[in-house]
Amino acid sequence: MSTAPSARYCPTRDLALDPLMSCKLCLGEFPQEHMTTISQCQCVFCSLCLKQYVEFLIKEGLETAISCPDSACPKHGHLLENEMEGMVAEESMQRYRRLQFEREVLLDPCRTWCPSSSCQAVCQLKEGEMELPQLVQCSVCRLEFCSACRDDWHKGHACQDNIFLPRVTSSFYNSDDDTPIKRCPKCKVYIERDKGCAQMMCKNCKRTFCWYCLESLEDDFLLIHYDEGPCRNKLGLSRASVIWHRTQVVGIFAGFGLLLLLASPFLLIASPFVLCCKCKCSKGDDDPLPT
Repeated sequence: MSTAPSARYCPTRDLALDPLMSCKLCLGEFPQEHMTTISQCQCVFCSLCLKQYVEFLIKEGLETAISCPDSACPKHGHLLENEMEGMVAEESMQRYRRLQFEREVLLDPCRTWCPSSSCQAVCQLKEGEMELPQLVQCSVCRLEFCSACRDDWHKGHACQDNIFLPRVTSSFYNSDDDTPIKRCPKCKVYIERDKGCAQMMCKNCKRTFCWYCLESLEDDFLLIHYDEGPCRNKLGLSRASVIWHRTQVVGIFAGFGLLLLLASPFLLIASPFVLCCKCKCSKGDDDPLPT
């Protein structure tokens, strides 16, 4: 009695029928089931790379609309919210939605945040009085404040004439070390500090400033600001780390200076040849064409 030979699994045959696809991020090749296509632009990436890309942008708060990771994307596509929900954790999605809402409030001239750190509600402004400071009353904590300077309501006094004293309850202007949220001193975007040193850089306007006093640190490469004054020793780094940072900065500037010093003789020697070649080229352009 003869029996038909049983079918055997052949991985080589399956690979031939299922061609590999290339990921533009890691340059690896994967089967189609390991790839994810962005619906707006139809760009394809491996699922792991795209997941790590989305999680990084959400964690850093760099973008409220997650764009296609391909910088040369012809359609400049963005990932939809339902696409991100399938690749990142729920905690990341909650942070993404919160960042989106905060940006919407910041860009909406008819809404503002309650300055009380214990409330943090969104307050509505009167549309017909947007150009002038107006009284705003929080519907949650009933706090009354000025829409322009966000201080206590000062009826009959202009904001510039009103002495601005930061409220103890304000999480945006309070210099308390435990304050988790403040506003950028330049663009007024809300910034949350979870941990790390006191040298902050706004991701919106790129301003570098001190977290405690909000003073600019744009030209303070050596962080001398934390050697004296009210912010003395508040950088949040060890003395060894500060010394190492300053050594690196000084080393970079010294390296550029040394490189320029070593290259200067060669530049002086080469300059006559460069000028000679330039003169010959200019002279050659003025010569008439041969007949």
